Amino acid sequence: MATDSDTAHTSADAEEKEMSFLDHLEELRWRIVKAVIGVVLGTIICWVFIDWIMDQVLLKPITNLNADIKANPGSGMQPINLQNLKPFGQLFLYMQVAIIGGIIVSIPNILYQLWAFIAPGLMPKERKYVKSIVFFSSFCFLAGIAFAYFVMLPSALTFFAGFGSTQIQNNIAISEYMSFIISVMLAAGVVFELPMVSWFLSLLGILTPAFMRHYRRHAIVVIFILAAILTPGTDPVSQVLLAAPLLVLYELSIGISALAWRGKRKREAEREKAG
Repeated sequence: MATDSDTAHTSADAEEKEMSFLDHLEELRWRIVKAVIGVVLGTIICWVFIDWIMDQVLLKPITNLNADIKANPGSGMQPINLQNLKPFGQLFLYMQVAIIGGIIVSIPNILYQLWAFIAPGLMPKERKYVKSIVFFSSFCFLAGIAFAYFVMLPSALTFFAGFGSTQIQNNIAISEYMSFIISVMLAAGVVFELPMVSWFLSLLGILTPAFMRHYRRHAIVVIFILAAILTPGTDPVSQVLLAAPLLVLYELSIGISALAWRGKRKREAEREKAG
């Protein structure tokens, strides 16, 4: 005999199935609006703390590097001087940083709105994991940004300061410097999403752990080539610093893919028994 809760679930499922194309577009529109609102709020917060973000976060790697060079005059490295070369250049730069910072701050909300839009197409048991997925996706992205900031950027700037003739001054446009560090941090954040991407592709049946294990050697070669391309110069230490977490992420992705397939087979078995 069906209970009231079963009837409610059946009714909710029926309503989701009856959603028209226009209903889905309306749902997507509101999800986008909520994501944009989150970005706007994040941008306002970043603008309030923009001086701290610029001086104590984004310019800190250069400040620390120049302090080390000054303390060790025999290191052979040249200090890096940042210059503003455009009228109102700092104003537009601050606005750009505030907007990008707003996007980063609101990443959990953006990911939640994305998964909330996808959720109606998932099974009821899968929907309860949406919050966990949002948490781990946000954690992976922010971990990538932190890795780029604390490991990759100091290594890259140290190489840059020590490369070339000491007769040439390192005067860099502030816009070029900001573009460099922001692009590196965002790229690292996206790369660190590899485990979550593997889980999602495995859930869709596109990626399998057997496939990833079979092409592990190829992946290792690709990872080291990628590390050599992304790491400035030929410093093997910097290449290893970038390649090591990528290797760990790849192995972690294999395990996550296996868990996703195990859960998928279990759900299919349950459906066959129920059917």
